[in-house]
Amino acid sequence: LCSMVLAVVMHAGYPIGVGITAAIATALVVGAFNGVLIAYLGFPPFVVTLGMLSIARSLAMVASNNTVVFQFGPDHNLLLALGGGNTFGIANPVLYMLVLALITGFVLRWTRFGRHVFAIGGNEHAAELAGVPVKPIKVAVYMISALSAGIAGVIQTGWLGAVTTNIGSGMELQVIAAAVIGGASLAGGIGTAFGALVGAALIEIIRNSLGLLGINAFWQGTFIGSAIIFAVLFERVRAWRSTE
Repeated sequence: LCSMVLAVVMHAGYPIGVGITAAIATALVVGAFNGVLIAYLGFPPFVVTLGMLSIARSLAMVASNNTVVFQFGPDHNLLLALGGGNTFGIANPVLYMLVLALITGFVLRWTRFGRHVFAIGGNEHAAELAGVPVKPIKVAVYMISALSAGIAGVIQTGWLGAVTTNIGSGMELQVIAAAVIGGASLAGGIGTAFGALVGAALIEIIRNSLGLLGINAFWQGTFIGSAIIFAVLFERVRAWRSTE
């Protein structure tokens, strides 16, 4: 949705700054909406986020009339350089990823907000009894998650040079796989930005290896799903052994 908002706004002739602002604002609104429903109204997170996924894809189709957008107005080349260029021989998306990982790692490890996030993930009821503002923190986490998706959408638009209504389809499972392979617990309370970075790198390495080996690309989904299952299984076995 954020990619399509950026593309439609820039296609209408607005500068890249306006397009990026609109895309990021859209992400924050979506994140806040999810967070309020989950934190304050008690809706199940899976249902809310799955429903919002369907809504976002539908709105992307409406905004573009289900067409491919590949002309981005006067700042077309600037957007392509932003997402597809390089700095000192390193692809810009890699630099963005490293910077965001460093910022995220610092926040989670060295700030009160990060400690509150881990406390809520570990035991929400205990965190609330300890005085942690659980509901505002949860809304903030969903907004940050949506913001990350919005930034990824902007970068991917510049990288691909075109936007379709199915851009990013299936990446939600890749994100989950990267997190769990990197050591994050689906139960909450455990995980690092560096671990997620390593998990994402491993997934891409294996995907590229499958391609180089001539294995049909349709098997990639099987690998990602299996990786999630085995990572969760490993986590359960480790937790079981620690309680012995």
